[in-house]
Amino acid sequence: MRKQFFIFFVFAGVVSLVLVLLPFVEPRILSSVARFFSTTDAHIGETAAELSNHILKIVKIILWMCLVVAIVRFLNYLIFRAVLRNTGNTELTTLLRNVVSIIIYLVAFFTIYKSQYPTHDLTTLFAGSTIIGVVLGLALQDTLGNLFAGLALQADQPFQVGDVVSIQNKEAGVVETVSWRGIKVRTFQNRLVIISNASLGKEAIEVAPRYNLNARLVFFNTLYTNSPSKTIHVVREAVRQIENVSAKMRPVVRVRNLGDNGIDWEVKYWLDDYSKYNDTDALVRQRIWYVFQREKIAFAFPTRTVHVEPKPEEDNFEEITNDIVERLSNVPLFAPLTDEETQKLAQASLIRVFAPGEAIVLKGQQGGSMFVVHRGAVNIQVLENGSPKVINSLREGEFFGEMGLFTGEARTAAVVAVEETEVLEIHHAAVKPLFDANPNLVQALSETIAERRALLARTSQIDQTLLTEESTGVFNSIKKFFGLN
Repeated sequence: MRKQFFIFFVFAGVVSLVLVLLPFVEPRILSSVARFFSTTDAHIGETAAELSNHILKIVKIILWMCLVVAIVRFLNYLIFRAVLRNTGNTELTTLLRNVVSIIIYLVAFFTIYKSQYPTHDLTTLFAGSTIIGVVLGLALQDTLGNLFAGLALQADQPFQVGDVVSIQNKEAGVVETVSWRGIKVRTFQNRLVIISNASLGKEAIEVAPRYNLNARLVFFNTLYTNSPSKTIHVVREAVRQIENVSAKMRPVVRVRNLGDNGIDWEVKYWLDDYSKYNDTDALVRQRIWYVFQREKIAFAFPTRTVHVEPKPEEDNFEEITNDIVERLSNVPLFAPLTDEETQKLAQASLIRVFAPGEAIVLKGQQGGSMFVVHRGAVNIQVLENGSPKVINSLREGEFFGEMGLFTGEARTAAVVAVEETEVLEIHHAAVKPLFDANPNLVQALSETIAERRALLARTSQIDQTLLTEESTGVFNSIKKFFGLN
C-alpha cells in the first residue's frame, strides 16, 4: 500500500512539475526555433515555430492524459478495493472499473484536446467516429453482445465463483471465472466449459450457491414387510453421520410412493459443500446398504410369486390366537368371560397396526368397537384452546373405547399412536353372539364398566347407590344397542 502511494505521488509530482514549467519555457523554445531556422529563410522559421507549437501542444495533451490515467488508476485502487472488500465480487468490480475508466478517459481526452485547440471543430471527428462506430458495431456484434450481456449478468449477480451451476442442455459444474466475455465452468469430469454471456442470457440456469445449504434427494426402496417406522429411524441416523452432510439440518426420510414391488423411499439431506454432491450421494447409498444388512431390512426388486395351493399356516395362526387370548384374559373388563368365551372373542378380534402420530379414533366419531393395546403406546388427547392436549397415556394391555363397543356412544376424545402401535379391535358383531348365548354376561359387564367409570372419575369413595344406578344405566344401554330382550 505504501509503495503504491509513493509511486503515484512521485509520478504525479514529476508530470505536474513539467506541466507547470512548460508555459514558462514554451516562449523561449519557440523563439529559439524561429531564430535558428530564420537565418536561412524567414518563411521556414515561421513554419518551424508553428510545428514546434503543435508538438508542444501534443506533449501537453500526452502529459495531461498521463496525469489523468495515474489519478484514475489510483482512485480505482482506493475506491474499488474498498468495494471489493465489502461485496467480495471480483468480477463485477473489475468490469465496472474498466467501464468507468474508459468513460473518464474519453471525456478527459476531448476536454484536454479542446483546451489546446479551442478553435478546432470536433464535429467532423465525431461524424467520422460515428461511421467507424457503426462499422465496428456490425463487425463486433457478438463481442458487444457478450459485453452487454455480461454487464446485465454482473449487475444481477445470479451466481459467483465457486457456485455450482446446471445449464440447460449443458453439463453441470463449478464456476471458475466470470468475465465480460463469458464464464468458465469446471465440470465434474474435470473438463473446462466456456460459455459466452450472450448464450447464458438465453438459457435457464439452476444455481446452487456456494455458501448456501443446498439439499439433495437419494432414492431407495424396501419390501412391504419391513417396518416403515424402523426404516425411517435407521436411515436417518446413518445419513446424519456421513461427512459433508450438514449438521444444521436434520435429514428427512419419507415414503415417496407405494410401488409395484415395494415401498419407494427418498432421503433428503443438506450438504456443507454442494460441489461434492456426487461423492456424498454415493456414500449415502453405501451407508444405507450397510445399515440394511445390519438391521435385516431388505431392498425391493421385481419379483413374481406363484401360488400353487394356498394353505393357512395352522401352527402360526394358533400361536397368534393364543397370544390374543392371553392378552384379552388379562384385560379387567373381560374378567366375567369364561375361557371358551375369551377364545371366541380372540378369534373374532382384528389386529390393526398404526404408524407413529396416526390417529386410531377421532373425537365425535361414531362408536361400534373397542381397542386393546397389544404392542406400543397411545396418547388420549382433547382440544384445549384449539391445540391438542394429552390427558392420559396407555401402554400394552390397557384398553379404550369400551363405551363405543357396548353402547354405541360417540368417541369423547382422540386417541393417537405414540410409536408404531398394534391394537386388537373388537367389533360389535364379535360380542353379540356372546350376549345371545349368555344373557347374564350383560349384567356382569355392566357392573364392571360402571366400576371402571367411577374409578376414572377419581372419586375418593364410591357411593354404592350411584354405582348401582350407573350399572343399571349401562345395562339398559347395552341391551338397547345390541337389541336384547
